[in-house]
Amino acid sequence: MVLPKPARPVSFAGLMTLYESNYVRLNWLLPQLPNAHTCLVSTTNDDAPLYLRVDEVCRYTTTMTLTYLFRDPDGLVADPDLRVRVYHDAMMVEAMGCTERHRHQLLQGFRTGHGSELVQRWQRNMMLNKWLEYCADHGHQFAHLYPEPAS
Repeated sequence: MVLPKPARPVSFAGLMTLYESNYVRLNWLLPQLPNAHTCLVSTTNDDAPLYLRVDEVCRYTTTMTLTYLFRDPDGLVADPDLRVRVYHDAMMVEAMGCTERHRHQLLQGFRTGHGSELVQRWQRNMMLNKWLEYCADHGHQFAHLYPEPAS
């Protein structure tokens, strides 16, 4: 798949182009979408384990969470804990939300609490876009299936 051509940043057209680019990049890591309530992990020698949990599968969308898990004195902490939605028919991926408080210094610049809706969506989706490329560059691919933990 070819990456879409860039559009004017922080515009509606630019955001849609970013969603298309997110779709291509997610496909690098996850060529086929799994069923609902599936948990996947990708491990490499160069990066922390990357976790993906499929939360909901509908006719035209799939919603999932993509994150790293870090040990903290209080337990495991998910960061950046991105909630993403795949739009199957449009071939787009949107970062819908993420944690408010990032552990990693580089992610602090992607705070999504202030600004217009367009700016917030742009920031979240730029973060997803760059992170997906980083993950692909470090050899991540989702191959190991784990059942959803019981609540």
